Amino acid sequence: MDYVAALFPPVVMAVAFTALIVTIVKSQGGQNKAKEDAAVDAVLGRADSARQEPTAHGA
Repeated sequence: MDYVAALFPPVVMAVAFTALIVTIVKSQGGQNKAKEDAAVDAVLGRADSARQEPTAHGA
């Protein structure tokens, strides 16, 4: 029975990791893909414009 107790945690972690990967892959795309892409583009655009603005003290 000790071998069952020794193998149980890695097996549980492997199953949980596989379920996590499957969930991530299934959630990519779909109906909200355009909305998610637009939100990411807006955040990246804001960050890019903030980086390009000149500073007030001329540095």
